[in-house]
Amino acid sequence: MVDHQDIKSRFGIIGNSPLLNRAIDIARQVAPTDISVLIQGESGSGKEVFSHIIHQLSARKHGPFIAVNCGAIPEGTIDSELFGHEKGSFTGATEARKGYFEVVDGGTIFLDEVGELPLGTQARLLRVLESGEYIRVGSSKVQKTNVRVVAATNVDMYTAVQKNKFREDLYYRLNTVPLKIPALRERPEDIYLLFRKFVVDFVDKYRTPSIQLLPDAQELLVSYNWPGNVRQLKNIAEQVAVLERERTINAAILSNYIPADAKQSNLPVFVNEQNKEDFSERDLLYKVLFDMKRDMVDLKKLVVELIQNGINAGTYEQNSPVINQLYKDIDNNNGNVAARMSDEYGLPSPATLTIHNPNRPKPANGEYRYNAQDVEEVEESLSLVDKESDLIKRALKKHKGKRKAAAQELGISERTLYRKIKDLNLD
Repeated sequence: MVDHQDIKSRFGIIGNSPLLNRAIDIARQVAPTDISVLIQGESGSGKEVFSHIIHQLSARKHGPFIAVNCGAIPEGTIDSELFGHEKGSFTGATEARKGYFEVVDGGTIFLDEVGELPLGTQARLLRVLESGEYIRVGSSKVQKTNVRVVAATNVDMYTAVQKNKFREDLYYRLNTVPLKIPALRERPEDIYLLFRKFVVDFVDKYRTPSIQLLPDAQELLVSYNWPGNVRQLKNIAEQVAVLERERTINAAILSNYIPADAKQSNLPVFVNEQNKEDFSERDLLYKVLFDMKRDMVDLKKLVVELIQNGINAGTYEQNSPVINQLYKDIDNNNGNVAARMSDEYGLPSPATLTIHNPNRPKPANGEYRYNAQDVEEVEESLSLVDKESDLIKRALKKHKGKRKAAAQELGISERTLYRKIKDLNLD
């Protein structure tokens, strides 16, 4: 049987962590079977490498292998990509096309980010896993395939099942053998080995002088949390090898390449992953609603105070955050309004607003009085659908219709944005 070191050498795996060795053991034992495997691990931890291990150590090693990023394919085309389509089955289908399950017949398909699959596609995938049968989009003919499925995800699949984002039957069908890839922070003994290997590779590639890491720099390297895992470590190693003039690296030099917000803490870093769409979308909408409500209340209070007391320096000082934000918004569209108002009224920039009294008889005591308690509060629409539609329109307008940039601005995946544009009739 192939041992750990042979597998590491063959697939370029660096490290001696017990957790890493355990993952290799599981991959080696399950490879000769046809059992479906669910690889779980954080982004950048090396899940695709283990899919290659499983394929190359199996009886299908001479068959085709394909890796599919399920999160990168729009929802409207994912079924066609996986299962193929017939000519004329949808707009743009000018000819019949084979899907991945047909092309990879006799081999292995690696479904990365499988948690991103739409529920309809999940049902089709379950049928393939259970019976080897599938139907092309636009066809009624059942076809057969013999494909081994290795799936991967960086999300908590059990939570996704509880939230009805992932089919429970498909989860248990894929999770016949779970394979957990340890995060880089869980294998600290391997961090310096990996960094040294990457640096040597890049020094050789770019023909730069060798790099030496002093003990304090090694300590900083190991104590950092590495939220981006091996991928992030490799990027930093490349930066140091290419950009750093000083080739003997201490902690002070190395800290220039490590993100500032994580230098002072060894605590785990929370990563808000994009595929936790249900949380990010809901959180975004509620935040906008609460911010708008707060701004309206602040502005109403400011208007009442100006009506009651007129314009003065005290009013400006007490309400400066609201006034500053108001002029900031105005300046974005109308030039430097704040500076002009500051010159006119002699107040600190940005200047306060001027309220002109209405043309009506002045009271006998010479003062206008308004009771703030009597001011009617105008309710704004709190419909989540309206706010969501408005946010999407604004994001698309800001990025001139570029949906990928708009999705990033909104904190959701591009596939989710496509779906919402369709559901809200925003085409």
